Order: sequence, then structure tokens, then C-alpha cells
Amino acid sequence: MAKSVLIKDTTVDERIEIVRDALGFDSDCEGIDFSDMYDDYISGKKELADINREFSEKHCAKFVASELKEHSRGCGF
Repeated sequence: MAKSVLIKDTTVDERIEIVRDALGFDSDCEGIDFSDMYDDYISGKKELADINREFSEKHCAKFVASELKEHSRGCGF
């Protein structure tokens, strides 16, 4: 069974390692630190699931809408 990643079940050091492992690459790319979005998880303020859901709601909805617009065939989509 996999170890829980919930804040209540992890230490700060474990959460840092969880984020590093999950990113799977050097998170600093062209001056942007992708791990910044997980600061609230590392500090114990927000669960990973909440951060990922908020990111998806904010960014994926825009992507899907733009994809639908690009592929519109006049059918109302």
C-alpha cells in the first residue's frame, strides 16, 4: 500500500520530497520554478489534490475551450 501524501500524515521534509519526485525533472525552467505552485502543500496549508484541482480548473478549461473553438464545424460546438 502506498504511503499517504496527506498533510496530516507527512512531515515538511517528506512533502518536499513528494513534490520533487512528482515533478520528475528540474523544476526550474527558464527562470520559472514550477514547484512554487506546491508551496502551500509543503507548508501544510493546502492538500495536493486541492492544488491540482484548482490548477486544472484554471488552466484546462481554457485549453478545452480553445480546442473546441479551433475545431468548430458550425455544429454549435
